[in-house]
Amino acid sequence: MVEDKKAVIQHAGNDFFIAISTTGYALTIDTNHERASAPSPMELLLIALGGCTAVDVIGILQKKREQVTDYKVEVRGQRRDDHPRSFRRMEIRHLVTGKSVSPRAVAQAIELSESKYCSVAATLKPTAEIVSTYEIIEASAQSEGVFLPDD
Repeated sequence: MVEDKKAVIQHAGNDFFIAISTTGYALTIDTNHERASAPSPMELLLIALGGCTAVDVIGILQKKREQVTDYKVEVRGQRRDDHPRSFRRMEIRHLVTGKSVSPRAVAQAIELSESKYCSVAATLKPTAEIVSTYEIIEASAQSEGVFLPDD
């Protein structure tokens, strides 16, 4: 049985909220867009989508024994003009640095994340178009640290 998740959001005054996750971690949320001293709820959606797919993609690339030395995901969202101003399109850009990384492996990892594993994307897809792209950057001879799974 899949465990239910729970978040508790406590108003902290002055447009701040403290969110506490199922695992007990606290996160500040700022709804004052002029101050912007912490992520807004919509920024957290972008972070959640990027984090979810990043975990999938790097894990799949490690299982494929791709020599990834650095990996970054950038997520952009375009919101609707009308309220509730939900995201209508979200763009995910995967930046993979490594030694002879296979474009086919990267494309397959992204496809598996989008179609099978990323629950955040599955939650958002009914109302937002999600478009993914990737760039592979060949690691220089000076790059160190390959992200491979522990055997």
